[in-house]
Amino acid sequence: MAQARNGAANKRPAKNGAADDGLTGNGAARHKSDAERAALRRAAWNRASDAVPERPIAFMTTSSEPIARLYDPTDLADWDYERDLSLPGEYPFTRGIHPTGYRGKLWTMRMFAGFGSAEETNARFKYLLEHGQTGLSVAFDMPTLYGYDTDDPSGMGEYGTCGVAVSSLADLELLFDGIPIDQVSTSMTITSPAAVVWAMYLVIAEKRGIPLDQLQGTIQNDVLKEYIAQNEYIFPPVPSMRLVVDTVEYGTRYVPKWNTISISGYHIREAGATALQELAFTLADGVEYVGWCTERGLDVDSFAPRLSFFFDFHNDFFEEIAKARAARRIWARLMRERFGARDPRSWWLRFHSQTAGVSLFAEQPELNVVRTTIQALAAVLGGTQSLHTNSLDEAISLPSDYAARIALRTQQIIAHESGVTNTVDPLGGSYFVEALTDRMERGVDDYFERIEALGGVIPAIESGFFQREIADSAYRYQRETDAHERTIVGVNDYLVDEPPQIPIHKITPEGEQRHLERLARIRRERDNVAVGERLDALRAAARTDENLMPYLMEAVRAYATLGEICNLLRTVWGEHKELVTV
Repeated sequence: MAQARNGAANKRPAKNGAADDGLTGNGAARHKSDAERAALRRAAWNRASDAVPERPIAFMTTSSEPIARLYDPTDLADWDYERDLSLPGEYPFTRGIHPTGYRGKLWTMRMFAGFGSAEETNARFKYLLEHGQTGLSVAFDMPTLYGYDTDDPSGMGEYGTCGVAVSSLADLELLFDGIPIDQVSTSMTITSPAAVVWAMYLVIAEKRGIPLDQLQGTIQNDVLKEYIAQNEYIFPPVPSMRLVVDTVEYGTRYVPKWNTISISGYHIREAGATALQELAFTLADGVEYVGWCTERGLDVDSFAPRLSFFFDFHNDFFEEIAKARAARRIWARLMRERFGARDPRSWWLRFHSQTAGVSLFAEQPELNVVRTTIQALAAVLGGTQSLHTNSLDEAISLPSDYAARIALRTQQIIAHESGVTNTVDPLGGSYFVEALTDRMERGVDDYFERIEALGGVIPAIESGFFQREIADSAYRYQRETDAHERTIVGVNDYLVDEPPQIPIHKITPEGEQRHLERLARIRRERDNVAVGERLDALRAAARTDENLMPYLMEAVRAYATLGEICNLLRTVWGEHKELVTV
């Protein structure tokens, strides 16, 4: 099986002798003298500024990385404009993948939504679309994420708590009732059962007469980050990766506008990783997926343009922007130089962003609007393709209509009132931003070498490497917060003693009862002989190397439930148990 070979192939290309700085003759001499002059002035400024007192705090990023007092040309001594920056829409895409940026098209405003029943979530989708949302994003509840039907004892008590319950095709049909899925792109944040839920979505399109090649959207389908951080896995790594490659292969052939993996750093970051760890571990996972797909025999240019990424945007404004810019540059070099991709679209790193849920608090929840605004602005200045902004009640409950509308309006104000969309990459060339971007790239190179030394991504997961790195970072951040080495407004400083004054959304028991009655009716009224035959065919195919997507579509078309399908695969492949000690 493929292992991520995360070594020297990603190293920044070396400069070539006298032509390093793009100048020759008198130009080179002038450039050298400019650099020397900048160094002398910086040294003099350092001496003078050392006499001016600073606040007695540690100046550091959210990731605990130190920040210097000043950045100037001396911090970019090895920096090359063409190699490291270039123009928007040009390799290595540091400044963005499109030459016109948001002057050509705004990012997709894709608010993550899902709670309780399919009917309630359908109403929320329509509410958001009426208020200007431009794409859908589905949150599923915990039993669904683990591949259980709502009435399974393993999922009891978790109905609707973090998303919508989907136990069969009937639920997904209600979820998208009245929504033109041939016109609106849909993202579904689900991984271990992603192939099953995607099969349901494809069957809905077929039943409506919509050609599969017209569908646009994304399934998260990133099982590696489940083993690394989120722990919503079902099967062991090898069969799980087989299922991921099955979806990539099927999508490449029949659903060419669909992103069949959203390689996710978001959950890695929410587990406590630093910005650098989020970036390095996510890109390493991406390399692993590409390796498995090419070993299946897929041409890299046939599927790489449909890979997408998903990043967390936390409070440190410039660190997050640098992360996004470094991500594009590193991925472009990986795809072109390591995997030999020839299509420039294969070099693009396209990404969805979500503001940092972990940064929001129940204390003074109105302050969360400010945090989310800063994070969303960083995502936009980092060049995101789509964006979800968390609601102010994130730390208390699932979002109310009121809170979700404010979160959407935050994006609309950034888009139409802030002025940041008027020019492409307005921070490009900033000494500070470019130095942070370079530091992020060097840090990723270092992590790639460490992962390669362990044998690749899956051996590193099995040894607990990623889990220990994240746990150490989370502990350090909490220790710094508890020691007041960093200030969290309203949490460890600037406190008030008053209850939240916001509406709270609650899940109703009536919704759960409707869902359970529908599930029972489906099992009673469907053709159970046909269901058994199609599950038997799926079981036989799971023991071979066949692509499972056609078998999954046949099963869900007969209204086999999510739990029935996943439990069948559990009997064939087993379940993953994490054995490492962090």
